[in-house]
Amino acid sequence: MSFIHKNFAKVLNQYHYTFNPGDIIVGTIFSQEQEGYLVDIGNHTAGYLPIEEISLTTKNKYTQQLILYNTQEFFILAYNTDAKQLVLSIKRLNYIRSWDRIKQLKKEDISVQAYVKGINKGGILIEIEDIQGFIPNSHLLCNKSKYNLLYKTIQCKLLVANEHNNKLICSARCAIIAEIMQDIKVGSIIQSDVIEITEFGVFFNIYGVPALLHRSELQEKQIQQINILFKPQTVFMVRIIHIDAKQGRISVSLTF
Repeated sequence: MSFIHKNFAKVLNQYHYTFNPGDIIVGTIFSQEQEGYLVDIGNHTAGYLPIEEISLTTKNKYTQQLILYNTQEFFILAYNTDAKQLVLSIKRLNYIRSWDRIKQLKKEDISVQAYVKGINKGGILIEIEDIQGFIPNSHLLCNKSKYNLLYKTIQCKLLVANEHNNKLICSARCAIIAEIMQDIKVGSIIQSDVIEITEFGVFFNIYGVPALLHRSELQEKQIQQINILFKPQTVFMVRIIHIDAKQGRISVSLTF
């Protein structure tokens, strides 16, 4: 059975039902104000939707125009005692539902496309389902400059998805490893070029993932000549000896 808003208000009065912060309700936007919108929610007074409670994303926050007389769901954010008015939010409702989808993606352990919205010293800022996340430098691909990723999409996997702390950490390397594991496995021999030499050993480029040739895999003579033998971009045939799909790591050994 459906009710028009006046009849709905009578039902509310009859059963002494009150709206509370945290409730999700249905309302109809009927007026645009200078700093927000008035929404008919079938209560004694109209609900108020501030502009800043419309969109999760900054780029749409002050430009998104809502359609008058459109009926949709709203989250009750608070009660303004001075105006005797409920403060509503679309942003909070979208936030809750976005995190539900993100947690499901994490549970299914699947790769997703993320929008790159910013770059900083430690990595890149991304958005998934309008929730801001982060990919550290240690989980970016080594064959692509992060500065070329800005305002583009990147494939990644979710490492940490904590709604309570609003923490979303992702990895491009884990996404690539999940993809290439269909073609390579432990024992596979692959041609790869040297990226860099570190105190731990030599890193090779395997599909954009830095693969470590640990010093323990080298002979003493090779260690002594490591800077001569393993110059950057020098190509070697290496054997995959370990794949850590959860942490985005690959270990290799030489084939000779």
